[in-house]
Amino acid sequence: MKVVIPGGTGQVGGILRRALAAAGHEVTVLSRRAAGAGEIRWDGETLGDWVEALDGSDVVINLAGRNVGCRYSDANLQEMMDSRVRSARVVGEAIAAVSHPPRVWLQASTATIYAHRFDAANDETTGVIGGAEPGVPDYWAFSVDIAKCWERAQEQAYTPHTRKVALRSAMVMSPDRGGVFDVLLWLARLGLGGSVGGGAQYVSWIHERDFVRAVEFLIERDDLAGPVNLAAPEPLPQRSFMRALRDAWGMPIGVPATKWMAEIGAFALRVDTELLLKSRRVVPARLRAAGFAFDHPTWPEAARTLTHQVRTTRTG
Repeated sequence: MKVVIPGGTGQVGGILRRALAAAGHEVTVLSRRAAGAGEIRWDGETLGDWVEALDGSDVVINLAGRNVGCRYSDANLQEMMDSRVRSARVVGEAIAAVSHPPRVWLQASTATIYAHRFDAANDETTGVIGGAEPGVPDYWAFSVDIAKCWERAQEQAYTPHTRKVALRSAMVMSPDRGGVFDVLLWLARLGLGGSVGGGAQYVSWIHERDFVRAVEFLIERDDLAGPVNLAAPEPLPQRSFMRALRDAWGMPIGVPATKWMAEIGAFALRVDTELLLKSRRVVPARLRAAGFAFDHPTWPEAARTLTHQVRTTRTG
């Protein structure tokens, strides 16, 4: 296949690019800082010469958008909104403009669209969309608004010959340096990987291999369109999540952190506490109903696999 990945230079884009290229597909990445072979420059907002890459392509996987690993200032939140909505909108315009549009457009979204809750899991049919939960910071609703506007930009695009899927993805766990697993493992190795704010909030995640396989599955399944949750079937409370990660590494200690301690830690890491404290209890109902089987359905096993990869591929 000919696959085009706008915004494909980040962690998730790197995972997909490696896997799809290794499977023999032709992969082109659109990037604001295109520098190497297989990369084309675009600005993520306006049509340009890059549109030619979509003409005759089979698949577009749009991952473009400002990284959420930052402090949630008004300026950063607005940049997250603008970069996601504008890139999705211009990808839709490009697909509508080419003579031979791709047959499927996979659009990045996020499991953050669902409500902060503990009582039940969120699937695509019965899940509660967030934004109106009591007792959470007001600005958490803006993250939900970003996700809703992101998906709406894809929905509203006129692409009658292209199937559209919104990937409501949980955290993608890979052994790559700089990824979310790398940060969590670093904390665990320092003995700081204890519960945060009590640790009852649920963590949803997906192993990189299952993420790639799910993307490949969705490309091939012409009967699947609309929102699809990309998350392992067994989310678990944060305290259990970090305990399994510590056990996988062999670290017996995990210092817990109160909410105010989490605020200090998040400030030091230049991230926001929403990433640590929001309960994301998300399950992949549509994938499983369609017959998708996870290679890594449980976190303790996935954590052991990932830590083994880290131990065998790194030194020091």
